[in-house]
Amino acid sequence: MGEVDLAAAVKVLETAQSVTVLCHVQPDADTIGSGLALAQVLRRRGVPVCVSFAEPAEIPVSMRSLPGIELVVPADRVPAEVDVLVAVDCGSAGRLGSLRDRLDGARVSLVLDHHRSNTRFGTVNVIDESAESTAGLLARVLDAWGEPIDRPIAHCLFAGLVTDTGSFKWTRPGSHTLAERLLATGIDGAAITRTLMDTHPFGFLTMLSRVLATARLNPTAAAGAGLVYAFVRRDDTIGVRSEEVESVIDVVRTTAEAEIACVFKESRATTNLWTVSLRSRAHPDGTPGVDVAAIAAALGGGGHRYAAGYTTAGTPDELVTALLAELG
Repeated sequence: MGEVDLAAAVKVLETAQSVTVLCHVQPDADTIGSGLALAQVLRRRGVPVCVSFAEPAEIPVSMRSLPGIELVVPADRVPAEVDVLVAVDCGSAGRLGSLRDRLDGARVSLVLDHHRSNTRFGTVNVIDESAESTAGLLARVLDAWGEPIDRPIAHCLFAGLVTDTGSFKWTRPGSHTLAERLLATGIDGAAITRTLMDTHPFGFLTMLSRVLATARLNPTAAAGAGLVYAFVRRDDTIGVRSEEVESVIDVVRTTAEAEIACVFKESRATTNLWTVSLRSRAHPDGTPGVDVAAIAAALGGGGHRYAAGYTTAGTPDELVTALLAELG
């Protein structure tokens, strides 16, 4: 793990009089799990706290069984002013969506994150790009703070750990050690994983069949690394949850003939507005693969070397043209 100033985070949290914990838009289990774990610790200490995110309007169904879910409030109920605002798993202020204005009403803003592309937009920034998940970073913050990780908090941290490692397919040194520690609290890791990653409504299958029919392969992109991409249109998302849409990239990325995978997802509210997921992988000999975080950053987003994203506007042809131009 990288050397990060955990004490700086502890100092902010130790003296907090009231706290808002913000997760990123289109939240995954790492941002929600980390947010709820921290919020439960603060509640245990008697600190007024709430958790929120800008969009969508409701928390994804797969995460509604996480302990502490009652601490989540709608975006319009997030206080305009607070003593401490904590952003978890957010690489930039833009990832807070419409709630980014709450930064201005906080006495101190603390950013806890593991994205290499983090813009360090807080008053205090505790970033560890070597961490596999923000949940893993938060576990170390809690240890430095002397706050015990009980079963409900372990449940939330495990949710972030298992999802951001792809069921432990992409781990870092210490990932399995943390998992063992969390499981030792008595949580059911198999059930948590199944709920978050392996349970879909039937509509997911019909959506997936339509989306995969749009898949295209460009084997010459990125100097021969290859690109596979697909589109999720607004009509494809009717009747399916946001987590189903977000999981499409995990199917597209399995293409053997391309090192880079991309899924363009159309906004349900705005025509020709898209969120874009990018993935790449290391070469079989272990040498680094394409840095999609750099590609995403050039297009207004960010992320990790092998998992990144951005938001853009345009027609499908324009989107592909812009991405191919950046890939070279």
